[in-house]
Amino acid sequence: MKARILSFAVLLLSASVFFPSCQKDTKEDDVDYTEQSSAHSDDQSRFSTEIDAVANDANTILEVTSGFSGRMERIQSICDATVVVDTLANPRTITITYNGTNCLGNRTRTGVVVISMAQGVRWKNAGAVLTVSFQNLKITRLSDSKSITINGTQTYTNVSGGLLINLATLGTITHTITSSNMSITFDNGSQRNWQVARKRVFTFAAGVVVTVTGTHTEGSVTGIAEWGTNRFGNGFTTVISDPLVFRQDCSFRLTAGKVAHNTSLFNSYVIFGLDATGLPVSCPTGSYYMKIVWTGPAGIPRTVILPY
Repeated sequence: MKARILSFAVLLLSASVFFPSCQKDTKEDDVDYTEQSSAHSDDQSRFSTEIDAVANDANTILEVTSGFSGRMERIQSICDATVVVDTLANPRTITITYNGTNCLGNRTRTGVVVISMAQGVRWKNAGAVLTVSFQNLKITRLSDSKSITINGTQTYTNVSGGLLINLATLGTITHTITSSNMSITFDNGSQRNWQVARKRVFTFAAGVVVTVTGTHTEGSVTGIAEWGTNRFGNGFTTVISDPLVFRQDCSFRLTAGKVAHNTSLFNSYVIFGLDATGLPVSCPTGSYYMKIVWTGPAGIPRTVILPY
């Protein structure tokens, strides 16, 4: 059982969800809106996917580094990065340098992420906090060579305490990710600041299950996971309406969930875990599909179903 739980960290490294852009609508009075909604949906989904991927990398290293986790150290690696651990400094640091190796299948990464934790703290302890610094982390999508570059700092908190190696015994482990200063540079050269508030709950049911929700509230709107200004200069919030669920027994694919994007120009939502007809499906052998529904300035809803 322990070996199976430990494999979570390695398996989840390769679990990357790419949300394709929406189909372009050719109706003349809605063209500008459609272009912006497509680009923003793609930008947000890539950003959230990549910060989760870094969190997975961090968990992989934290779990096997005794100076951070408080358990016996094991050798672990990341396929497209080198890792340097300094447990003597205060704070202690783990430096992950991504080298652009094409081993992930759909993208490459370059840049540096530095994980810092104060001396005397162990990641397995409830309330343990560490700081994660993104330093020119550039992710390039291989299908179209488009990239985003992420800078800024995030705070990871092990709210419940515990390590994933012991998940089957503990039952539940809860982590949060927060940030007020993430900077994203898009492929068109625009640079924007975003904020992050996400909760990741790990449970065990025929394997590891990861449930992701948003934790920020603005007025009467709850469940916000990211907010800020998009590449077009429009303010936005992204709400996880229904928790995003990743399951080990389905190769850590995104099996369910719903996300809502709200901007001053358009509103849209995306439902995951569907078949090609738009009905819920349980771990298909082929692709999952998502249904994207958006409403433009004219108030006309539009729908498209795409694989992911």
